[in-house]
Amino acid sequence: MLRIEDTDQKRSSDAASMGFLEDMKWLGILWDEGPILDGVGGGEAGPYFQSERLDIYNSYLDQLVREGKAYPAFDATEELMVMREKAMAEKRNPRYDRAALKLSSDTVEQYLKEGRPHVIRLRLPDGFASVTVRDQVRGDVTVNETELDDFVIRKADGFPTYHLAVVVDDELMGVTHVIRAQEHLNNTHKHVLLQRALGFRTPVYAHVSIITNPDGSKMSKRDKDKALRAEVKKRTPPLASSPVDSNGAPIIAPDRWTWWLAHKDHQLDLDEAERLAAALGVHLPEINVDDFRRNGYLPEVMLNYLALLGWNPGGDVEKFDVEFLKERFDFDRVIKTPAKFDREKLLSFNGDAIQAMSVSELAARLESHALQYHPDWHARFAGKLGGWELFARANQTRAKTLEAMFQMDRFFLVDDDDPSLTSLDANARKALETGSPTGFEHVEALRSILANVEPWTVEAMEAVVKRYADEKAEGKLGKVAQPLRIAVTGGTVSPAIFDTLAILGRDSTLARIERCVAVMAR
Repeated sequence: MLRIEDTDQKRSSDAASMGFLEDMKWLGILWDEGPILDGVGGGEAGPYFQSERLDIYNSYLDQLVREGKAYPAFDATEELMVMREKAMAEKRNPRYDRAALKLSSDTVEQYLKEGRPHVIRLRLPDGFASVTVRDQVRGDVTVNETELDDFVIRKADGFPTYHLAVVVDDELMGVTHVIRAQEHLNNTHKHVLLQRALGFRTPVYAHVSIITNPDGSKMSKRDKDKALRAEVKKRTPPLASSPVDSNGAPIIAPDRWTWWLAHKDHQLDLDEAERLAAALGVHLPEINVDDFRRNGYLPEVMLNYLALLGWNPGGDVEKFDVEFLKERFDFDRVIKTPAKFDREKLLSFNGDAIQAMSVSELAARLESHALQYHPDWHARFAGKLGGWELFARANQTRAKTLEAMFQMDRFFLVDDDDPSLTSLDANARKALETGSPTGFEHVEALRSILANVEPWTVEAMEAVVKRYADEKAEGKLGKVAQPLRIAVTGGTVSPAIFDTLAILGRDSTLARIERCVAVMAR
């Protein structure tokens, strides 16, 4: 069952909710009950968005107030701050002083009639001393009365807190197991108290460790912001204003740039961060599921690797599918210590999975990735029989992600007369100008040889170029292949040369050779 917990109006949005659903679906984690997306979901326990269940929560709130187990509290924010500061000065846990319970019933009724802003707090039982949570990973965890107070279960905006909403929904929706992050363990004691007040059962709880970066810092979306700030600071001199685009306009609006730099807690919106990263040439660390998807990781690899964060399948097994996970998972092998997210290991897993695929499967994955993220590439192979399979075969052993294949081979997309193809660096120019015959002379000779190749296949091109190398380059194919690569790609790195020519096609190959010859002959 998938439930969208969106009662925090400041942090929730429809777009974010749909993003969660898309992420789950991409990972292959489909839900039997929940919001409906592309035929997945539905069920008898809905609605599955908490923001649509306010009447249900209010009925239980009314019950708690009616039974004296909860009460309205009208304290101003300033009053609560004073209370908190006093407790901290006295080196004790801040606890609500139950000032609202000292109000007469007439005063409470009057305040409610006036519409005075208020919250509703759960009233802890008289004589409360402690509450114990039995956790499947961490054992029995007890919290005493000094660590809990009459906590808020409905906010001043009329929405229930997370605590009340999940407790009610877990009961009504038949939830049997709650497996969540260690950070929620302290919340669970509140949930048990609420369950007792409402007469609800207590599900089985298991709190798993947080995920950290290799240096032990918590993995969070702030990592992207840190990467951008580090790059801005290391520039000489540090950037005082936003970089500009090709038209001279600031990448980040001046007021937003000033605001961002003013405090380390200020973060740019995702689209702003991505624009700035592109302008600075910074790779933003992947954090959200969609980051990994856009960067060409495979969903089955992500699921495999995520399962290893905090869980040990035993037997030195590391690579497995979802069926293995469903069959083998249990709490006994859940690790209590924080799990470190090793991007290099994930990248290695992904590369292994790509190399293990059939060419046809990889071609299908590349085409799907291009359709969503690279429409220019999708147009490049539209209607070309076998184009994606050629591209897949050419790059299968070179790249560890789908995205890397597109980024490495941008030369395929440029026009045949694009200046980048003949704006050669020192290494490329040296490869064309040295030797006897020179690389340039090999390219010039191959122009007419390749023009007569029929059919335009890897095998046919390889045969004629190897024959030429045997005759003119002492059988050393590299002396011929590298100048040819430079002529058609503008650089010294590409897929295997004959795969490259096959993907380019006859017309582009010959046109690029012509341009290279013309430029080098000047």
